[in-house]
Amino acid sequence: MTDAPLRNALLDVALSRTERDAQSSIQTDTGIPGLSIVCATAPGDLDCAVSRPLACLVLQGGKQVTMGTRTFVFGAGDTLLITADVPTVSQIIGASESEPYVSVVLELDPAVIAELSLQMRQTPVSAPPVRVDPTETDVADAALRLMQLLDRPASRPVLQAQRVREFHYWLLAGKHGPEIRRLGWPDSHSQRVARTVAVLRADYARPLRVEQLAAAAGMSPSSFHQHFRAVTSLSPLQFQKQMRLIEARRLMISEGLTASSAAFAVGYESASQFNREYGRLFGQPPARDADAVRQRSEALA
Repeated sequence: MTDAPLRNALLDVALSRTERDAQSSIQTDTGIPGLSIVCATAPGDLDCAVSRPLACLVLQGGKQVTMGTRTFVFGAGDTLLITADVPTVSQIIGASESEPYVSVVLELDPAVIAELSLQMRQTPVSAPPVRVDPTETDVADAALRLMQLLDRPASRPVLQAQRVREFHYWLLAGKHGPEIRRLGWPDSHSQRVARTVAVLRADYARPLRVEQLAAAAGMSPSSFHQHFRAVTSLSPLQFQKQMRLIEARRLMISEGLTASSAAFAVGYESASQFNREYGRLFGQPPARDADAVRQRSEALA
């Protein structure tokens, strides 16, 4: 983001909202659908999730996101763009009491993107599902105008949809436009792959049948495999594996399951295979990782 005063104005609005709506979670729901503020006063643990398409404008601090074999490190003035449902492992790496990590996150709306793309007469292109670039001034200005509605509740029914649409427009008009357009393109490969991702999210613990997923996408198995990797940067098997490991980690940390119980709950038949794959993704064995996260959480509490 080249306009420092603009970024500072957006940071002030975000910080005032997080202070006003203080929660135990570092993510604050603004009340505007899809719009949230993330604030953290210390570096965090690994956060594993299947991220939905979104734009994340970092206003202060730093963060690291890993998707597949690629790792992105970014900070104040950058925008993280995710244009597909993909498993990600993220971590806030730059945050303190005096300078907390702050970002504004807006989930992308395919219906708004489809309407705008049609009016702009632009077509989509293939591109990686995750990228980081300096925030463009028009995007930051649109984000600020949207955030300013939080202090003007009487104006929101009239202006909210218009300003959400404006935010999407400037994303489409800028450097991120070509890959964002895939989200709204009728019956595009991205939309077909999204249907299969929904199947994987619901049935990740079951044995993977590529033929079933290809049928859901309306493609041949070979074509489906090619387009799935092009959209998500992962093969269907890699995608399922990461979903299983992410869910197993949640079960151990949040529900207290043992490593072997979590492994079998998410579909693994071999505990040793689970331990190997978990260690490759998260950097240490499952039981040790879960214990470390719980200990840090208790210390912070």
